[in-house]
Amino acid sequence: MTQKSDGMNYAPQGKPSPVVQPGEFAFAAAFLEHGHIYGQCNGLIEAGAELKWVYDPDARKVEAFRARFPHVRVAASFDEILGDGAVKLVAAAAVPSERGPIGLRVMDAGKDYFTDKTPFTSLAQLDDAKSAVARTGRKYAVYFSERLHVEAAMHATDLVAGGAIGRVIQVIGLGPHRLSKASRPAWFFERAKYGGILCDIGSHQFEQFLTYTGATDATVTQAAVGNFANPDKPEFEDFGEASLLGDNGTSNYIRVDWFTPDGLSTWGDGRTVILGTKGYIELRKYLDVARDRTGDNVYIVDDRGERHVNVSGKVGFPFFGRLILDCLNRTETAMTQAHIFKSAELCLRAQLAARKIA
Repeated sequence: MTQKSDGMNYAPQGKPSPVVQPGEFAFAAAFLEHGHIYGQCNGLIEAGAELKWVYDPDARKVEAFRARFPHVRVAASFDEILGDGAVKLVAAAAVPSERGPIGLRVMDAGKDYFTDKTPFTSLAQLDDAKSAVARTGRKYAVYFSERLHVEAAMHATDLVAGGAIGRVIQVIGLGPHRLSKASRPAWFFERAKYGGILCDIGSHQFEQFLTYTGATDATVTQAAVGNFANPDKPEFEDFGEASLLGDNGTSNYIRVDWFTPDGLSTWGDGRTVILGTKGYIELRKYLDVARDRTGDNVYIVDDRGERHVNVSGKVGFPFFGRLILDCLNRTETAMTQAHIFKSAELCLRAQLAARKIA
């Protein structure tokens, strides 16, 4: 299912690394609006989870899903999944504006929730989710795929944590995407449903900033959005940028856009530059443009010299196994709830602060 030309259907596959025994951790997939659901399910299954149910009101989406996961059972309703006591987690990739409300239903049913990014389209939804987590003790997990399902980004996470470049000062995140306009659903262009570009694909970048810098909060110092090339979709934003100042003095600049040219061999030339006091790291996530179509390139420069490491197939995707064990053990080794909610808050606040420049 890995489709490098189309970001909406990009579903990385790794090597099986089960952390549980067969049948020990059952989950369900629901609301298949975004192709990221395939990546979510791949990661969980490779970590040993059992995909028991699927539900979507659109039978065509269900049949396409069953073609990839033929052993899954089709639920007649979402309530059938919520009523199954064996299901410990529900993975979903609904229309963005519906992700928060669906999560409330999942947590109130006593299950953990794993949604595609962006997790919310309003601060009110975020507040509701915080209340639900406190009330139910359930998890509201988010699929920030541009770090969690990219081996280069996960390797950088370990390098930074190990002090490879000293104290991190700044993170620059570039998230270009291919629009593939004709294949997008109607909601994709409706502001109330997708939340705006900084809220949507910007959510990846803010999560990475918090991870690499260790900041636990930040303020938005500038933000801007524009619609430069899609006048027929007046509510759509095809360009966005923002800057943050972390509570530990670190800074962040992000640029996200829908301007990947058709000549690029993948859906976006995603890059991250992490500047530290003792060196810097550059990630060329999905290819090394005009040089190598292989992704997961890590460039490191420090006092010892310059190094290029390709980590494709060498790091894996440990988040999914950690998430499963966190659900079973009620721990927070994959990602803390505070980190998830702060990442979500920052993308919402950047969107609210953004001036329109086109």
